[in-house]
Amino acid sequence: MSGLPVDHVAVAVPSLRDVIPLFERLTGHSSSEIETLADQGVNVAFVGPLELLEPSHPDGPVVRFLQRRGPGLHHIAFRVPDVAAALRSLEDAGFQPIDREPRRGARGHRVAFLHPRHTAGVLLELVEA
Repeated sequence: MSGLPVDHVAVAVPSLRDVIPLFERLTGHSSSEIETLADQGVNVAFVGPLELLEPSHPDGPVVRFLQRRGPGLHHIAFRVPDVAAALRSLEDAGFQPIDREPRRGARGHRVAFLHPRHTAGVLLELVEA
């Protein structure tokens, strides 16, 4: 597997409403509607190629991320035609998946994450549109 196109870059923030205007001005794109992914503990908005992640409850993974690192780059997402096949292929190549099976992500896409231990310290997401 090679040549995966970047789907989006995700940024963790304490408040979507506080940063959406900033990223709208910078990118020239309007924000999508805010979407809640209850099972992942986040509220999500897209501004062009940026996915903004806000914690939706006080004990989710984005809260822990913000406590450890503060606001900033959370993950990079790559577009794949078949997330399950890409996950198997990358695992066979030595990457450690966080998700063994694809799950529902923002915008209804199937997604899976790769552990940053094997990706130069960056959390990577595979996105099947």
